[in-house]
Amino acid sequence: MDQGTVRFTREGAIAHVLFDRPQARNAMTWAMYEQLAEICATIRADRTLRVATFRGAGGKAFIAGTDIHQFQAFTSGEDGIAYEARIEAILTALETLPVPTLAVVDGWCVGGGLAIAACCDLRIATADAQFGIPIARTLGNCLSAANYARLVAELGVARTKRILLMAEMIPAAEARDAGFLLDVVEEGIDGRVAEITGRLVNHAPVTMRVSKEAIRRILKAVEVDGDDLVRECYGSRDFRIGVDAFVAKRTPEWTGS
Repeated sequence: MDQGTVRFTREGAIAHVLFDRPQARNAMTWAMYEQLAEICATIRADRTLRVATFRGAGGKAFIAGTDIHQFQAFTSGEDGIAYEARIEAILTALETLPVPTLAVVDGWCVGGGLAIAACCDLRIATADAQFGIPIARTLGNCLSAANYARLVAELGVARTKRILLMAEMIPAAEARDAGFLLDVVEEGIDGRVAEITGRLVNHAPVTMRVSKEAIRRILKAVEVDGDDLVRECYGSRDFRIGVDAFVAKRTPEWTGS
């Protein structure tokens, strides 16, 4: 399996991060997650950086979640606990970067990709972008409590339930109306990226850093332990059925156990 690459470049005070696995809609492998963690550490350590952008390669997807083939090695609910803890550490590293972060979404933004976008401070998208986490229809797994909290904070309770229970994809225009997106760009998204990053570069770095952290602390004031829920879902027979069905490209037949 092609492991893909997460690429880091810089343009003056702007860091650019590219999820580069377009043949798989930039689905994240373990190697890509580790590269993202290393890049976040690089950005955090460089006080000359002022903004960071995150984008998927190929123009058809931001990130299509975690590569499902990797779940075939899971055998119990404890594997799910370890996975969610591992990913949460990386998402927290992204979420707590000391510079403003901008997710640039071309096309699909699904599952773990939506979680990564939700960790960014600002988001823009092309008009054909779609957002969702259709795991109730596809895999039969669940999110960490922290990721549920991120979605509720960014999209609201009702819309989050619709995304997760109905397994619906939300179009860019609706995501903008919900406040999740700063803007939907019909054409010339690179110009919009340059406009936003150019504006942020000229703002007070300490003010932005402190504001980000203050908001994060408010949202994290109530911690929820969801390990029992993760263990139940990843340890279920339905999760194994969902993974096998996804890899075999057939519709899963759920058992409720």
